Amino acid sequence: MKNLLKPGIQNTLHLSTSVLLFFSYLLLISFIVSCSSKQPEKEEQIRIQESVNDTSAVDTMHYNSIRGNLSLNQIQTTPTSVVLTGMAQHRLVTIYKSTARTTNTGSYDRMYGNYYESGESEREEHFMPGLDLIYGYNLLNIAHYDLTTEKLNYLFEQPVLVKSLYYPSFIQDSLYKKPITRNYYLVSAYDADTNSDTLLNKKDLRRFYYFNASCSEKIQLLPPDYSVVRSQYDSKNDVMYIFAKHDANANGIIDKREPLHIFWLSLIKPAAAKRLY
Repeated sequence: MKNLLKPGIQNTLHLSTSVLLFFSYLLLISFIVSCSSKQPEKEEQIRIQESVNDTSAVDTMHYNSIRGNLSLNQIQTTPTSVVLTGMAQHRLVTIYKSTARTTNTGSYDRMYGNYYESGESEREEHFMPGLDLIYGYNLLNIAHYDLTTEKLNYLFEQPVLVKSLYYPSFIQDSLYKKPITRNYYLVSAYDADTNSDTLLNKKDLRRFYYFNASCSEKIQLLPPDYSVVRSQYDSKNDVMYIFAKHDANANGIIDKREPLHIFWLSLIKPAAAKRLY
């Protein structure tokens, strides 16, 4: 069948068709981009709106972070394990936020007076004979239970973010071939909204505490305007050196330029740490 259209008309029709397809393609791309850009914003607005009236929504939006004004029964929590301490009648229960990943437990090969200072990880820097360690991630509290008195109590009255929990090792430990036992707990935690942003998280000051065997006695080991950074163990003196930054401008946040000081803590009989440097 012969084509009755002239060549010029054919070219014009082809051009018009191409232009129409091009603009249709642009409209489709614009629509897709518009939808994809608006959807997250809408979803975020819903989450924010829910968080205004629903405290659990606020809580689950932040990992390793909680609202500073919530009580333990206002947060979805779960007990994950019973910690066997070196004191037969004393057991601990770790309480985590139930919507997030839970525990990292530090366990070590016990050496006679050996301490590794490679600095490659916090786990190596914090190794101390007689004390086992649990690292907290969304660890909100520690419960203490006495099998003899059958009583339960919490280390902290309100939810906190526990960074590290040192407890008496279940297996008998030794230092330079001499048996060593501990009868206390050491806990570092973010326990106050020091920067007043309504949240407890790593932006706040990290405090360090001593608890006796029954957790009836609590001692803050560093001044309240200091934030723990790391620690080092001195096996010759059985002493823990604590590196902490001073919140010199009292804004509740540790700034890079603020001074780093060193305190020392006797592990034989812990008391308020003394400043070394």
